[in-house]
Amino acid sequence: MTAHLTMIKARLSIHAHRKVRGLLEGEYAALQVGRGIDFNDLREYVRGDDVKDIDWKASARSRQLLIKRYVAERKHTVLLCVSTGRSMAALNSVGTTPDTMTSKRELAVFVSGMLGYFAVRHSDLVALVYGDAERQRGRPAEGGELHLERLLGAIHDDIRPDGPPSDLTKLLRFTARTVRRRTIMLVVSDETRVSEEMADLLRRLTVQHEVLFLTIGDLDPTGPAGSDRRLVDVDAAAEVPSWLRHDARLHREYATLLSAEEQQMRRRLEQLGVVQERVRDHESAIAAVFRLLERHRHARRR
Repeated sequence: MTAHLTMIKARLSIHAHRKVRGLLEGEYAALQVGRGIDFNDLREYVRGDDVKDIDWKASARSRQLLIKRYVAERKHTVLLCVSTGRSMAALNSVGTTPDTMTSKRELAVFVSGMLGYFAVRHSDLVALVYGDAERQRGRPAEGGELHLERLLGAIHDDIRPDGPPSDLTKLLRFTARTVRRRTIMLVVSDETRVSEEMADLLRRLTVQHEVLFLTIGDLDPTGPAGSDRRLVDVDAAAEVPSWLRHDARLHREYATLLSAEEQQMRRRLEQLGVVQERVRDHESAIAAVFRLLERHRHARRR
């Protein structure tokens, strides 16, 4: 049985009741452009569905809103663009036991797998570009859960604490050069700033693709969580001083800095026509993906 996708399905079942999952799938469906001409079946209306698809007669008979589903004229492609440099191997949160520790790698696989899972459930295709400062690679677009599992495995295995540094600009340049088809493109990274070169690349990519951006948050080294645990900066390969986690003033200043960086990055990306959300843990990831899809749907209609 597939490993990464199985865990993603389990987390969706635990952390999102059925209605929330339906909302997510409805938001994903709202991203699709165009409509098929062949009627397929009826299903229950969920938030995000086009009201034009409601079958009012069938809804009256069943006493619940039903929408018509059509056979798509063509398959859509979701492109997962994942930064796999060594910074993505760092911890995102520290718990009291190893089971409650969360790495940015786990979150990157999880959010990539969520959107990929919704895509394959709609019989759409999923492709992957991933890499770091030294090497960028791509996997072709295919359908099915087995293909998605292979993509998630590639993301997971390419993120190593001893790997090359991250370089999202090089990855975006590789994407612009090699991906020819139009896609719904999900960028997954831990970048906190948008350089001018990155902005130019994103501006170019938004002409061809519908670009969404998920930022994986970092562990707060000034927080009290895990104060008795040895922490190492993955990029610098140096231990984080334990006194950082006992300075309340430093903790407040660091939180203010993170908030300012997050707001600045969101404003810059919105100027480029890219919606962005930050993922902090597994529990909030589902809501973050939902907000991302919902904000993107509204942005496209403006």
